[in-house]
Amino acid sequence: MCGRYATTRSAADLSALFEAYDDTDGALVADYNVAPTDPVPIVRMSKSRGERVLAAARWGLVPTWAKDAKGAARMINARAETVATSSAYASPFAKRRCLVPADGWYEWLRRPDGRKQAYFMTPAGGGVLAMAGLWSPWDEGLTFSVVTTAAIGDLALVHDRMPLLLPWQRWAGWLAGGGEADELLTAPSDEFLAGLEIRPVGPDVGDVRNDGPHLVARAPGGTLAGPPEEPVELTLF
Repeated sequence: MCGRYATTRSAADLSALFEAYDDTDGALVADYNVAPTDPVPIVRMSKSRGERVLAAARWGLVPTWAKDAKGAARMINARAETVATSSAYASPFAKRRCLVPADGWYEWLRRPDGRKQAYFMTPAGGGVLAMAGLWSPWDEGLTFSVVTTAAIGDLALVHDRMPLLLPWQRWAGWLAGGGEADELLTAPSDEFLAGLEIRPVGPDVGDVRNDGPHLVARAPGGTLAGPPEEPVELTLF
């Protein structure tokens, strides 16, 4: 998974969808071009409230033992293969898991003609994805990472990694803490993934300063017709 996604639903919509208390205090705004360290919504369990809470958190987990937040932009993704044993992620994986609402995520390919083509992976017909995440408290705020896994099916034509997507039936188990790692980290079913659209979009999303609904609009061309030449890793920090 690269380092961009979109999350544009209101706090009221997300609170209703995830059956979570809204604790964002008006901090959320629609963002069609989320980049590392941006504040965005997550859903987590609150011990004090005893229920799900919708909160604002910054993308890029800062471990509780870190002396500063300088490395946050490099901690945006946690690999499913090592998340349960990593020094930075093992503790959050065991007891501080969250859901990360997203309209979809972006990846880039370098086509045979050398051109970079951006794609937006999103539910066909609209909807909200729940990406598996880990959160950590830091400096009176929250930080988080998105858990990634090996890409499956047509998504592997765009990139070899993808966010671990959780259908609603798995939300409660993911948020509960504990559990068997192998079961928690199981990739979504082929049926679930068949509901995703791989949409070619315009080049404006490549600049983090750009925002707005035009970034997710379908662009002409860019249809995947076979194995890609080369995934493109953007420099984000």
